[in-house]
Parts: sequence; C-alpha cells; structure tokens
Amino acid sequence: MEISAGLVKDLRDRTGAGIMDCKKALAETNGDIDKAIEYLREKGIAKAAKKAGRLASEGIVEAYIHGGGRIGVLVEVNIETDFAAKNEEFRAFVKDIAMQIAAMSPQYVKREDIPAEVIEKEREILKAQAINEGKPANIADKIVNGRIEKFYNEVCLLEQPFIKDNEKTVEQVLKEKIAKIGENISIRRFVRYEMGEGLEKKEENFAEEVMKQLK
Repeated sequence: MEISAGLVKDLRDRTGAGIMDCKKALAETNGDIDKAIEYLREKGIAKAAKKAGRLASEGIVEAYIHGGGRIGVLVEVNIETDFAAKNEEFRAFVKDIAMQIAAMSPQYVKREDIPAEVIEKEREILKAQAINEGKPANIADKIVNGRIEKFYNEVCLLEQPFIKDNEKTVEQVLKEKIAKIGENISIRRFVRYEMGEGLEKKEENFAEEVMKQLK
C-alpha cells in the first residue's frame, strides 16, 4: 500500500523516529500506526530517537590505517559520558565506523550535510542522463527523484549499507547501539585520505580488502 506523508509525520511526531524508519515501519505493518509504534519500539528505534536530542560531548577519535598506509581514516564519534566512551561495545562500534569509511568512501555523515549546490548539480546531471535516455522532461524529473536517493545512499555514511551486515544501514546500527548502551551517540565528523588520491593509478577494490580483514 502507499504510505501517505501525513501518516509518516504522525508516526514521527509520536515516536521521534526518522522519516525512513517511519516509512519502513508503516510499510511493514500495512499502515497500522499502532503496530508501527510497536515495531519501532521492538527495534529500539523509538527509544533511540528519544535519546537523540541529548547532548553527546564525550567520545573518542578513532584512527584506522589500511593496506600499509594506503588509506587513512580519522573519525570522531561522540557519546554522553566519559564512562560510556570507555565501553568496549562503543569502542568496537567506532572502529567499525572507521573501517566503513575506509571501505565505502562516504563524503558526508548525513544528507543534511550536503551543500545545496552539490545536490542541484547532481540533479542537473541526473536529468540530463534521463533525457539522453529518451525520457520526456516531465518523466525525467520523476526519475531524478528516485536516482537522487541512490546518490544519498552512496555518499552519506549513515545511509550506506553497513559493511558487517548489508541488510542494515549504518544509521540503523547506530540506533541499535544507542538503545543498547542507553546514551545518545553521534558520528560527528571524519576525514579519509587515500594515497595518491587524484593521481592516475590502477583500479583497486579497497572495500573488498577491508571486508577480508573482518573475516
């Protein structure tokens, strides 16, 4: 069934969960908002969303170096208390995020971080591609809306499939950790360096290499 924007907003207002989580919950429960609330609570998402507004000013900066120095990542992940920052599960999660960045090369933490001019330029490119494929202008606009979501999935860390379980996004795993540890967690910023970046070099599959280290 088609899930209306109004229903998504109602669920979001009642649970504090994100738009995509609300859409999925409603789709899984055929639009039944009470069952959708139960679904979000079972997944720990509603609980995590309530904690999301709390200040997270402690945490750690994790460094990850891959392939003898070919890729380097620094990522800052915040949590509410210094005590929780020493939690082994939190630290393991931060390490996973550093490896995620090394493997999947995101450009932003979340879609809200993308400058408006970058999104506009991407839309122009996607529309030109659709028109070149022979699609009428009005249909091309609808195609762009779908393809821009794929763009977000590729360049935004939180929307990427998690490297240890591609059935979940990084954001879903983050919310599970918030619910389990009991404190708000925020991936604040990261930087990724790749040796020779911008220079001509042979193709290498760094994602595959990083995945091998997880086995």
